[in-house]
Amino acid sequence: MSTFPHFATNATHAGQSPDKWNSMAVIPPISLSTTFKQHGPGVHNGFEYTRGGNPTRQVFEECVASLEGAKHALAYSSGLGATTAIIHLLKSGDHIVCVNDVYGGTNRYFQKICAKFGLTVTFVNTLELENIEAAIQPNTRMMWLESPTNPTLRITDLEEASKIAHAHTDITVVVDNTFASSYFQRPLDLGADIVMHSVTKYMNGHTDVLMGVAVTNSDELREKLFFMQYAMGAVPSPFDCYLANRGVKTLAIRMKQHQLNAFAVARHLESSPHVEKVIYPGLLSHPQHEIAKKQMKGFSGMVSFYIKGDGQTAANFLKHIKVFTLAESLGGYESLAEIPSVMTHASVPEKQRAELGITDTLIRLSVGIEETDDLVADIEQALAAACQA
Repeated sequence: MSTFPHFATNATHAGQSPDKWNSMAVIPPISLSTTFKQHGPGVHNGFEYTRGGNPTRQVFEECVASLEGAKHALAYSSGLGATTAIIHLLKSGDHIVCVNDVYGGTNRYFQKICAKFGLTVTFVNTLELENIEAAIQPNTRMMWLESPTNPTLRITDLEEASKIAHAHTDITVVVDNTFASSYFQRPLDLGADIVMHSVTKYMNGHTDVLMGVAVTNSDELREKLFFMQYAMGAVPSPFDCYLANRGVKTLAIRMKQHQLNAFAVARHLESSPHVEKVIYPGLLSHPQHEIAKKQMKGFSGMVSFYIKGDGQTAANFLKHIKVFTLAESLGGYESLAEIPSVMTHASVPEKQRAELGITDTLIRLSVGIEETDDLVADIEQALAAACQA
């Protein structure tokens, strides 16, 4: 049974009708052309120059919109490309309320770049809803949320947070849905105005595409985000759109296996004497487990845990893994492991990392779709080797 009605069917068919092209090809063709013939000056079939629109990109965007239950989707050259376009909806002097445990690249962009252009950001522990209300200022124009967060997998009550934001005038709620994927969570249904993904991760799922996407039901926001695509130029190539469109075809079956394996790994870690703490929203021990159950259809494939020992113990664990690969990123079919404090979140200020619990003993796992027993056995042997070293 699918998490949302017709999900796998939409992933297969939405935006893909062979009737859209003269060849009637079952698989959407790749349109590599950068420019398109016009019937007369300014008279065309919907495409002029590929930065402003491309048939292959359009196919992918229509498909992703259907998976989020949305009217519109716009693809960008990367997840941060989508983030940049969304932030450009704001103007100098505006204020952003942002979840404190946010992706390291977003944190870096907000603190190192946005500040130069007159935007201010308040990082907030959104687990306590009163913190959100307290952080809103007269010039607050955007709330930026992640749930689950990266890398400590905290769960924000998206519906309640959105209600708080929308009780004020002109606050746009943005949710980074990368960790959950469209298969397990639809933030637009919970009150968000814009949902963004790093398509690079679960949506594509094959670790071979760099891309982002923004999704909305608002015609006004769609027009503004399309203008950002066209005017700023952060658009993906047609070939990457072809690959990502192919990737989402298997999103439903991949996410089921990611979750099955993540549960097995998380439960094994919880039983290990070498582990201090396991963080996985599907476990009863997760502090926001009930909120996750309320707003998600599943718990995805990301697991974080604190290994007993110190940073060297964590490094030894990563030295001994054999099925998992030591690498950044996540959401591909292969299993990956990393230490966020010195890798994906190294750019987050040290004081902020300490407050969030992003220590040198925190290990983040992107649990892939390999055989479950092989993944569990790999974790077990690497833990034993690391803690005996």
